[in-house]
Amino acid sequence: MLFGASACAGAAGAASANHAETSHDYSTVISTEAGAVRGTLAASTRLFQGVPYAAPPTGPLRWASPRRTASWSGIRDATKPGNRCAQAEGLIDKASNTEDCLYLNVTTPRHSSARKLPVMVWIHGNGFINGAGSLYDAQRLASTGNVIVVTPNYRLGIFGFLAHPALDHGAARHRSGNFGLEDQQAALRWVQRNASAFGGDRANVTIFGESAGGTSACSHLAAPGSAGLFHKAILQSAECTGRKWSPGPPTWFPLPRTEREQHGLDVASKLGCSNVRTAAACLRAKPVEELAKWSDVGLGSGPTTGGGVLPLSPQKAFATGRFNRVPIIQGTTRDEHRLFTAAIEVATGKQTTDAGYQDEMHTLFGPTDAAQILARYPSDHFHSAGEALSTVVTDWAWACPVLDRDRALSARVPVYAYEFSDENAPWFTTLPKPNFPTGAFHGGELQYLFDDEQLPGPATTAQLRLANQMMRYWTQFAHTSNPNGHNLPKWSPFKAGEHVQSLAPNAIGSADLAQEHRCTFWASIGN
Repeated sequence: MLFGASACAGAAGAASANHAETSHDYSTVISTEAGAVRGTLAASTRLFQGVPYAAPPTGPLRWASPRRTASWSGIRDATKPGNRCAQAEGLIDKASNTEDCLYLNVTTPRHSSARKLPVMVWIHGNGFINGAGSLYDAQRLASTGNVIVVTPNYRLGIFGFLAHPALDHGAARHRSGNFGLEDQQAALRWVQRNASAFGGDRANVTIFGESAGGTSACSHLAAPGSAGLFHKAILQSAECTGRKWSPGPPTWFPLPRTEREQHGLDVASKLGCSNVRTAAACLRAKPVEELAKWSDVGLGSGPTTGGGVLPLSPQKAFATGRFNRVPIIQGTTRDEHRLFTAAIEVATGKQTTDAGYQDEMHTLFGPTDAAQILARYPSDHFHSAGEALSTVVTDWAWACPVLDRDRALSARVPVYAYEFSDENAPWFTTLPKPNFPTGAFHGGELQYLFDDEQLPGPATTAQLRLANQMMRYWTQFAHTSNPNGHNLPKWSPFKAGEHVQSLAPNAIGSADLAQEHRCTFWASIGN
């Protein structure tokens, strides 16, 4: 929504008009490169929502690299979030049929003595098929840590990650398959051009993200086009190595172009667009509602490696040293996969049985390795077969790969490694609890950094203290490239063979990830 032109004549007029307004009005009107925006003043923060950072990717710009947003006159209302990107309804996510969605939100402290503040750009997760930047209220983080937090949307599912030869080049500056990552790069370029208007330092930008957002951050470390757009990275529960822990379409870790393109061709054929010569026009003519359902069913979503935005997979880039070398915080949650098992059980209406657990092991690993795994992780050692399955996948697909990545990255850049370990992390308000303890589940740490719409937040005094400590670790890292600060438990840089920082209420200390998650055993199993 735009206020009338009489409010001021363009961005330059807005800047001069600010001086005639009250201090309250002045603090909520900012002149960006495209025009002025008016945000909201809260007790300890300023909040600017729904600020466009790129042109709407609609019509001929569907499956195009992002373009600069058009300028506007007057003062644009920035008191409400922008549209969520097109997505099907999820277990805990609302559907959206809107492609006009390339908006971001900026949260700043209300007062700051610093001349230029660090900027933290949050890349949201949820499998590259759901979510929005506006779901993460960053006011506590911004005010506690004296930082500016930017939370962009980016194209999801088939709209953001369809790899198809008919979509290569043309409207795409690169090859297809990574339009969502290109959106994120566009948001980072917007930060470079506009950070100073909000009091931010364009030379001190930290990207951070969880789940698919962590995978995105992993990808930007490997993407040549992201070089110089950020100066630090925080990877939370990032899937960067491609261990596929479920049957079906490719999921949200980076995969080779040949595999992504084959699925893209298959989906295009099912949509009636099998002719490669006409596929681009055919797909762009499809209604958004018809396409959105393919984001989750039959396509899978995630970065495409091999040419274009990601010439190398993150795994190969890290192993060979060909990545953007910046200081890194990286970690996981202790019980990552319990969330996924619980969600699958809710979606199917079936609890994991002993027989189902054994079948899953044979499907994932084959009979010989499955026998060893079942002997090492017998279901009667857990509360349920679902918990046993969750522990296997947590150790094999999450904890041990991140430890390998800690070793590879720390050989070339400073790495601060952690494990979020609150065994009583509050569970989702809209998702039934499973028949096993949810523990430190995937995404459980988000409520310690943000006010999250889907999680109730820390409840006990000890959990609130942990939240404060984690926010200070994260923001101190944004300020100085080192998470250590006054009255914080010491956090040493990771070195091969050393432990990681365990983040638990009243128990911040050391965790032996290799022993806790049986990584020597998993090394003998292989991939």
